Amino acid sequence: MEEKKFDINSLIGFVLLGAIVLWWMYSNQPTPEEKLEAKKNKIENVVKDTINSPLTDSTSNTKVITQATDSLSLVKAEGQLGVFAYSATLPSAKDEETVLENDLLKLVISNKGGQIKEALLKKYVTYDSLPLYMIKDSNASFNINFGTSDNRTLNTKDLFFEPSLSKVDGNQVLSMKLKISESNFLEYRYVIKPTEYMVGFTVRSQGLSASLDTNKPVNLDYSLEAFRKEKSIRYENQQTELYYEKDDESIDYLSVGGEDDAEEKDVNWVAYKQHFFSTILISEQAFSTAKLESKSLVIDEDIDTTFTKAFYLKAPLALQGGEFNYNMNWYIGPNDYKILKKYDRNIKEILGLGWGIFGYLNRLIFIPVFNFLQLFIGNYGLIIILLTIVVRIIMSPLVYKSYVSSAKMKVLKPEMEDINKRLPGKENAMKRQQETMALQSKAGVSPLAGCIPALLQMPVFFALFRFFPSNIALRQKSFLWATDLSAYDSVFELPFRIPMYGSHISLFPILASVAIFFYMRMSQSQQMGMQQPQQEGMPDMQKMMKMMMYFSPVMMLIFFNMYASSLSLYYFISNLLTIIIMLVIKNYIIDEDKIHAKIQENKKKPKKEGKFRQRLNQAMSQAQEQQAKQKKKK
Repeated sequence: MEEKKFDINSLIGFVLLGAIVLWWMYSNQPTPEEKLEAKKNKIENVVKDTINSPLTDSTSNTKVITQATDSLSLVKAEGQLGVFAYSATLPSAKDEETVLENDLLKLVISNKGGQIKEALLKKYVTYDSLPLYMIKDSNASFNINFGTSDNRTLNTKDLFFEPSLSKVDGNQVLSMKLKISESNFLEYRYVIKPTEYMVGFTVRSQGLSASLDTNKPVNLDYSLEAFRKEKSIRYENQQTELYYEKDDESIDYLSVGGEDDAEEKDVNWVAYKQHFFSTILISEQAFSTAKLESKSLVIDEDIDTTFTKAFYLKAPLALQGGEFNYNMNWYIGPNDYKILKKYDRNIKEILGLGWGIFGYLNRLIFIPVFNFLQLFIGNYGLIIILLTIVVRIIMSPLVYKSYVSSAKMKVLKPEMEDINKRLPGKENAMKRQQETMALQSKAGVSPLAGCIPALLQMPVFFALFRFFPSNIALRQKSFLWATDLSAYDSVFELPFRIPMYGSHISLFPILASVAIFFYMRMSQSQQMGMQQPQQEGMPDMQKMMKMMMYFSPVMMLIFFNMYASSLSLYYFISNLLTIIIMLVIKNYIIDEDKIHAKIQENKKKPKKEGKFRQRLNQAMSQAQEQQAKQKKKK
């Protein structure tokens, strides 16, 4: 019998054949999509067979169909959501809502997206007496965009969260969980206190690290289209802007006009500020970068509109060990200084009370005085009038000093005219100026003495210009014919629109313009008395002052027609009181004869010139000598 030998070639052939079979089986196996489709077809066939089954037990049929339908939903979810498919199979996978509310605020949280669907401020209404919603009808969106380990990109706004409402220490707590299993989830946690506009908000996760693609960025997208809430579209739009705070606690904002955007680093909070109300997202951990956008949605200020501006924030979220862990807060409420300053997050700065000294005047003087008057007086028009009286009384010494300085210059005017006559021509300009200054120095008169009091009043003017429009206490408070002191006081609607003026007539700006006209007329006559005689080559100051006398009231009439009537009321009362004070000073306090006698006494007294005056005189003498030398050379 022949002995069998080991055939190496046969072995190699069998190995190669096996490898080919394995390669063919691997390359022709169904894709995940095909597997899901097959699974789906199988379940659908089960449903059809059950429906066509001759079984008489309808309960069994219904049970089978229900199980098959649930399985079919799971298969579809697996195809779309991958590892997050579990959330779509829960009973909470419906577009249902949970309500959180206290005495001030009502929030409606949707299962879909786990985000705020409605935000109602209970204590306020719109200009046309409708409920005041900050969020409603999908005008806002809060979304986290992330990649998954099975190569999908998901948005939380499209996924369903499971709600769980409880009460902890008197606070309502709502946990919204986006689950991939019972123990692994992404959670939004809302906490609302009984009497607070500030809502606690936490974004955290548990057991998601294996399900997220950490190589892909995780982005927060937060947008809002601001509803119109006030009477004047243009005025509200001017006061509606996006503010944000950087990690160094500096405050910045996007331009109020047209479109604007910015990309900033280390942003602590972002405020979508409207005229009197704001939605502010505050994070304890600063956003490393933030893309910010603001866009005006007002096409025509004379046409009614639903929205004023659109705001947008995009910021990357940092994962800690592959998990979410962000502690945040939402402020959804009024721009009330008393409320905002309670929170140690610098959000009170969105009120726009003015920078530097203007802001200090408002915070340290005008707001406390206004709040004090509120305790005793319920009529806000009277509060404005009393505040104006207080301001004018405090400023009256400056008015007096300015008027006295004008009277002194008026007394010296004849002597200054004599100097001009003795030293005519451009060649004597330096000497003429030197003698004029010497005369003023001997008499103890300074031409700047009348300007300094006026300059000292400017910070008050600008501070109150920012105070009244930002004061929410004046909102929808009436006085005389003005139905809302925070808006314009229309007394007549025009059938047409005047460019820059509007389509209505406001009465308080007219009264303020008339008052400022007479005030400037009195000031002009006063200034004419103290004005130095016209010198050659100098502009005609009289003409310029006359132009200002007419220009200022006209500008006030035009621009203040759309502004808050409280501001026009203040300027009307302020100018009226100033006119009265000036008349009292002129007719009952100032005696020009006594001033003249006092000046003559001062002129007789030896007066030691200060170092500055000495250096100035020396410089002028040297300039005069140089001028004489140049004249001789010519």
